This record gives sequence, structure tokens and C-alpha cells, in this order.
Amino acid sequence: MTSKFWRSRRVLVTGGHGFLGKHLVRKLENLKPKSLYVPQYPEFDLRNSDVCRKVVQDIDLVLHLAAKVGGIGLNQRVPGEMFYDNLIMGAHLMEETRKAGVKKFVSIGTVCAYPKITPVPFTEDHLWDGFPEETNAPYGIAKKMLLVQGQAYRKQYGFNAIHLLPVNMYGPGDNFDPKSSHVIPALIKKFVDAKEKHKKSVTVWGTGNPTREFLFVEDGTEAIILASERYNDPEPVNIGSNYEISIRELAELIRKLVGYRGKISWNRSKPDGQPRRKLDVSLAKKKFGFEAKMTFKNGLERTITWYIKHGRDHRN
Repeated sequence: MTSKFWRSRRVLVTGGHGFLGKHLVRKLENLKPKSLYVPQYPEFDLRNSDVCRKVVQDIDLVLHLAAKVGGIGLNQRVPGEMFYDNLIMGAHLMEETRKAGVKKFVSIGTVCAYPKITPVPFTEDHLWDGFPEETNAPYGIAKKMLLVQGQAYRKQYGFNAIHLLPVNMYGPGDNFDPKSSHVIPALIKKFVDAKEKHKKSVTVWGTGNPTREFLFVEDGTEAIILASERYNDPEPVNIGSNYEISIRELAELIRKLVGYRGKISWNRSKPDGQPRRKLDVSLAKKKFGFEAKMTFKNGLERTITWYIKHGRDHRN
């Protein structure tokens, strides 16, 4: 990462007050860009094209992190919102960015865009080989349209849009609200709360058989910064840790790290989601030198420690 690149650029970060966004903004502040603009929802609602037009004025680089995002539960409850909100934010923002003459647009996609059944590890050229897993397809497809839009704009207008495909991120400051959290913060909350309340068991959704790849948030921010500096091609790029773990192994590991002695029961009536998720991350290393550094165990320990110290708002 080079401060010289950033010091000449006026940067817009959407979603900069969210989990990933806060970590990215802190890292960008250390790089001292010429200006750093971080509009906040609901004052700035990017579903409104007029708002998008305002926020991209006098900007050189857009980092589009803003999204309506959550775990399987949220995707099942509000699939229409997951599709519409993510689609319309991206479409309006990229269009207004293009019209404003902004030099570069970095869109953050999702591993959920991949087909439900994809050869493991997922490579970028398999992205269009089938329909995504049903529980998060509306979200995944909406985010994938950012890739389509960016490639179309590049072809017609010469617009420099790049698209990153990260796995789910985790770390200190994650969303621990059980109504919308992803699996790692959800499990951390379950086991910490169960330990504190002396519960005899913890119930986890599904069978425990699916596998997932996770990325520590600080590694994720480094990937975004490196891609912003060095990558200018139309092809999407996977961002991951190159480490795969089953949900069953994940639950057992978190239980051990938390120090919870009760048992785990599996609610098999709840959906598993996609059977396996593991990315081929070789392109990111080749194109812009990104490689995850945080070990999974150490990342979990840091996240658990943060929740125990700071996560009281979601202990009910």
C-alpha cells in the first residue's frame, strides 16, 4: 500500500459506517487521501438517484461498500428488499459516478453470487455457470449486476469499474444482532451468552455439514486498498483466506475458545445454505499482490475478545 497514491485522490466510501466500512475508513485515514467523504444512511439514502448525484461530486475514486446484508435468516425474511435495495443502490451510484466523470469505481460483490453447485475451489470463470443458492439468490444476483453494469460501462464509456468477490468477513465490531448477523458473530453470541447464563445447550441451525471460507476484516480492507491502487481490469476477482471449515467444526472451535462446556444441538429443520464455499484466490495475488495474513484461530480469538468487552448492546 502506498500513501502517495492516496494523497492525490478524493475518495468516497459508501457504507463507511458499517462493519467493513469502519475498518476501511480507519485504514484510509492513515493513508491520508486528499479528501475522504463518508456519507451516512439514512441522511444519505443511495436508493435515491439525486442523493447519489450529490455524493459523487468532486470525487476521484468511489469505494462502494454500502449494502443491505445479513445471514440466512434475514435473506429468508426480506428477499425482495435484499434484491431491490442492493440492485438500485448500485445502479444509481454507478450511473451518477460515470456521469460525474469519476476516474474509478470499486464495487464490493459477494461469494453469494456464485452458483449453488460450483466446483471447489470457486474460480472466477465459474461465476455464470448456474443459479445461486436459493436462500440468498436475490441478494447475490443483485450484487452481481454491479459486475454486469461495470463491464457494460467499460465497453461503452471507457469507465474504469472493478469488481471484487469477497467471502464473508468477520472480526471486532461485527454485527452481533441475531436478527441479521452472519454465522460467526451469531455463534459467538450464542456461546458467550450461554456460558454467562449457564445454559446446558446451544442450538445451531442446519446439519453442520456445509463448509465455509471466512476472511478477517483487516485482511479484507487490505485487499480493497491494494485493488484500488493496482487493479484496473474488467474481470471480477475473488477475495478470500484460502481456508475452508465446516459449520460443525466452526461451532466446536468457537465453543472451545469461549470456554462453554454445554452441548450443541442441531436444528435440522433450518436451511444449510450452499453446500460448500471456498474460493480460488490466486488471481488476487497475481494481479495486485493480496494474500490473507490472519490465521483463522487468531482472528476468532480477537473477535470473541471484542464481543466480551464491547458487545453488551446485543446480549439480550
